[in-house]
Amino acid sequence: MTDKVAAAVEALNEKMAGADFSGSAKFVIEGEASIVVDGDGARASDEDTDVTLTADAETFEAMLTGEMNPTSAFMSGKLTIDGDMGQAMALASAFA
Repeated sequence: MTDKVAAAVEALNEKMAGADFSGSAKFVIEGEASIVVDGDGARASDEDTDVTLTADAETFEAMLTGEMNPTSAFMSGKLTIDGDMGQAMALASAFA
C-alpha cells in the first residue's frame, strides 16, 4: 500500500467515525488502488460492495479534503457511481 493510499484510508476512517453509514462502498481511485468503507471502517481492498465510486486521484483527494462536494463531482462527470445510489447518498452525507 502506498503512502498516499494509507493516508486516504486514515482520512476516511476519521471522516467516517460516528457517521451513520451501515452499508458498504468501494472507492476506486484510478491508477492507484481501491478502498472499501463499511461498518468495520476503511481499508485498502477490492472486495465486492453495495456501491462502487470511481474517480481519478485528484477528484478523490478534493472530495476527501472538502474542496469538492461528492454530488458536484458526480454531476460534473468526475465521479461515477455503480450500484446502490441510496448507499452513495448516505456516504456523501458523511463527507459533508
